[in-house]
Amino acid sequence: MNISHSFSRMYWYSMLVMCGMTAINFSCTSTRYLSKSTYQRAEQFERDSIARKVYHLQVVPHWYQHDSAFWFVTNTRSGERFFKVLIKDTSVSPLFDQSRLSDSLSSVLHKHVDSAHLPIQIVQITSDHGVFFRMDSSLFHLNLSDYSLSKVLTRNHSDPYIAYSPDSNWIAFHKEGNLFLVSTVTHDTIQLSFDGNDQYTYASYYGWSDIMYGENGKRPDHFTVKWSPDSRYLFTQICDTRSAKKMYLLNWSVDSLYRAQLMSYYRGSPGDTDVVKYIPVIFDIDHRKLIHVKLPPIPHFIGIDLTWTRNGDHLYGTYYHRGYKKLDFIDVNASTGDVRVVCSDSSDTYVENNFIFRYLENKQIAFFSSERTGWKQLYEVQWNTGKIIPVTRGNFVVKELLRIDTVHEILYFTASGREKGVNPYDDFLYSIHFDGTQMKCLTPESAHHEIYIPSRGDYFVDNYSTPTQPTISVLRRLEDGAIIMPLGKADISDLLAMGWHFPQIFTTIARDGKTILYGALWKPTHFNPHHKYPIIDDSYTGPQTFVFPRSFTQAIFNPDQSLAECGFIVMKVDGLGTAGRSKAFHNWSYRHMGDNLLDHVLSIRQLADRYHWIDTTRIGIFGHSAGGYDAAHALMRFPGFYKVAVAESGDHDWRMEKAWWPEMYVGWPVDSIYAQQSNITLASHMEGKLLLIHGGIDENVNPASTFKLAHALIKAGKYFDMLIIPDVRHGYPPPFYQYVEKKMWNYFIENLLKREPLE
Repeated sequence: MNISHSFSRMYWYSMLVMCGMTAINFSCTSTRYLSKSTYQRAEQFERDSIARKVYHLQVVPHWYQHDSAFWFVTNTRSGERFFKVLIKDTSVSPLFDQSRLSDSLSSVLHKHVDSAHLPIQIVQITSDHGVFFRMDSSLFHLNLSDYSLSKVLTRNHSDPYIAYSPDSNWIAFHKEGNLFLVSTVTHDTIQLSFDGNDQYTYASYYGWSDIMYGENGKRPDHFTVKWSPDSRYLFTQICDTRSAKKMYLLNWSVDSLYRAQLMSYYRGSPGDTDVVKYIPVIFDIDHRKLIHVKLPPIPHFIGIDLTWTRNGDHLYGTYYHRGYKKLDFIDVNASTGDVRVVCSDSSDTYVENNFIFRYLENKQIAFFSSERTGWKQLYEVQWNTGKIIPVTRGNFVVKELLRIDTVHEILYFTASGREKGVNPYDDFLYSIHFDGTQMKCLTPESAHHEIYIPSRGDYFVDNYSTPTQPTISVLRRLEDGAIIMPLGKADISDLLAMGWHFPQIFTTIARDGKTILYGALWKPTHFNPHHKYPIIDDSYTGPQTFVFPRSFTQAIFNPDQSLAECGFIVMKVDGLGTAGRSKAFHNWSYRHMGDNLLDHVLSIRQLADRYHWIDTTRIGIFGHSAGGYDAAHALMRFPGFYKVAVAESGDHDWRMEKAWWPEMYVGWPVDSIYAQQSNITLASHMEGKLLLIHGGIDENVNPASTFKLAHALIKAGKYFDMLIIPDVRHGYPPPFYQYVEKKMWNYFIENLLKREPLE
């Protein structure tokens, strides 16, 4: 053997290996970090950035009092502009000269005000060429004749703690828990109740986000009464907090404090009986008499809403039974407090709380919505007899009752799923006669229609679009939907010049093997069909809503394109159990919300079979609130399928949630289902990378939910990451939103792309 030759071969081989290793390391170094340009691209597609690059996106009308004109504001290439539409003349013109207004404002404020971005909020436009607007906390009047500007000094005539009677003879107020009257004639004070105190308070309520500060903090004061039109009666309620339990928060971020600030609030959890209760009462003013409305005390998270009839003899409204399986439409006798159930709606699962109810006293009928046929439809009930008559019929979903024409007896409402060959989430406007005849579609275009109808007038504004069709805004005739005039069309040329593409709409088949599901994919602008991309599920399966981006606005104003720019495919899909379709579709999630991701898993698998550029070995998920539950749940229920999750403000255990949401969709009374589907119960099954994020003073989903999950994960030996934002509630305002969004990008970059983030 030639030793020198062997040495030479070994030398050159080792050199080649070293060179190869050097080359590999160099290559890895060059691609190890995500480029700065990628971050810059992602930031260009954030909501605020996109809003500046889309012009004439939509027309949201603000109607004049006479309803023959309206004004609107929109982003244009010249900045934000205010326009006026005269319907009779079919003309669009500037509402005012913005340059002159900015000059006037600059002179008054002694600082430059940009005419392209006027920091004003219009309050009222008067018939004498005047505009009232707010800026900061001040009210101004603009004279359009000469553009003179004056600051308006106003007294607060709408004191929230007093209520004048319609005949102006009485002022109602409460003090130390009791209800009082003051005569505006004699100035005598009359005490109407005598057993009230700070925990049993007449004419009060507890606000959803009311916070008490300190060890013995008092709840914020609220006042509420409804005078009968004839001033004979007062309807109100007793706010009973005597047995109500609190939830607690600690705010560590008050600049002037160096100890945590204790915060508390009343909030009923599922199954709780020790909650804030409302006791509805009526006061007979002439006889100084307290009349109890014959209803049981009502949990504050359900509440009671009654309205006076014009003659003041009765109140009418709705009454939800706890558990949400029954809804009564009721009539209350003011003189006795007796309650007559006119009719009811009920379900073996739940009666959704987005129902429609409109009472027409002059005709002694009411219109309400119900899913009793399996589809949300409109019904008429004869108020005196309780007889129910269907108005709409069919396999479609009524959404909103926008206007009632009592003269011609016509209803105008939006609905989805009726038109053939269109997306079932798209809303259309319809008219129908009270007797259910002559139903007409007034918006024929195959798109989602956002409708604005004035209280009077024979016209309406229609903004119609799809995720792949920019918004077109038109003024239409109410009688037949004919277009009176165009109002605008979204200009997205700057967005397209950035390389932006419309989201890709897709359909998949649900777990029942037959139902068509709808979703959307966002791809990076540098998408290469020959590459494989991780896919990230943007999830929110809370049954009260759906996530399909039916309008162009929803398609662009979301976090999905920004995230996609980092090198991902981002998906939204609505599985069985979400809202907006049939009752049978919706019921899939009842008591089975832990199964809501099944259709997401199936959709990803079907998409991967269809598109080779989806990499099913790298799947992520993120979500907020109920979506935060989804994200963490994915790593426990589908370990190995989902690899990385970011869970924001998640309600990880419904036993700790606000009562109404779980009691409606999980069931009441509380049973073992709550524990079985809890992320805390399932913590030991977690596999993958998990980032938990929560606002430190979140009074909607208490951060204890995330802390308890963290505790369970630690006990189970499961490693995770966590970010607590100290001074933030359920939503993340700037700059916290931007911080959290970039944190999410980086978490997926690091754990799905296996790259190192720059920041």
